[in-house]
Amino acid sequence: MSIIKVGTCGWSIKGGRKRYFETFKIIELQQTFYKLPRKETALKWRQEAPQGFEFELKAWQVITHPHTSPSWRKAGIRVSEEKKDKYGFLRPTEENFKAWEQTLEIAEILKAKIIVVQTPPSFGYTPVNYHNVENFFSSIRRNGFLIGWEPRGTWNNNLSKVKMLVDKLDLIHIVDILRRNSVSKHNVAYFRLHGLGGREVNYRYKYTDDDLQRLCEKVKEYQQTKDEIYVLFNNIYMGSDALRFKNMCLKYGFEVV
Repeated sequence: MSIIKVGTCGWSIKGGRKRYFETFKIIELQQTFYKLPRKETALKWRQEAPQGFEFELKAWQVITHPHTSPSWRKAGIRVSEEKKDKYGFLRPTEENFKAWEQTLEIAEILKAKIIVVQTPPSFGYTPVNYHNVENFFSSIRRNGFLIGWEPRGTWNNNLSKVKMLVDKLDLIHIVDILRRNSVSKHNVAYFRLHGLGGREVNYRYKYTDDDLQRLCEKVKEYQQTKDEIYVLFNNIYMGSDALRFKNMCLKYGFEVV
């Protein structure tokens, strides 16, 4: 039976990192998406964490998101005018590859296991974008890290193309499992839960007991084919929702950490 690993996208527990370490054994860092931390900061986080605590991190946004993205402005990222279009959208450029190497450095310090690459809805399925995904992931160094890709936008209407890419490139297909199924044959499943509702994300949503029970049933379906199943909550109530789900998993008899 596969191991279920439950946590949140970001430090979500009152009481800071110390309290989080006491509650969960895994976190997906969000700070790395907006702006990579200093190496000294990453080392401090690793040293503060107890033995066996697992870090995952979201890849730096300059690799995935265009310079026009509001998150660039929020992070105060500035690049020269002639290089702006060299970044984002997984373009196989020197600039994106360098940003990936910088992301790898932080992952190595944290002794992370999985790097999450989330592309925006504006990076939908097109032949050019398909080519970018293929070229980028086949060119980068991995250094033993697993890589998960969470495609958004019209990729979700072209899942056969997604499957071709993730299987060929040995990527984990990251999904919100309460919205759609993963199509990758990878032996690891990675689910990010962004809330339910009409839009693709609804961060203000609080999961009901019925939602979490349905989530347990979905996880159970994947236990026959996956060695590890990651469940990361990414909503306002993620700390309490993740803890409730973790407790429900125990009642189901799952092996959960």
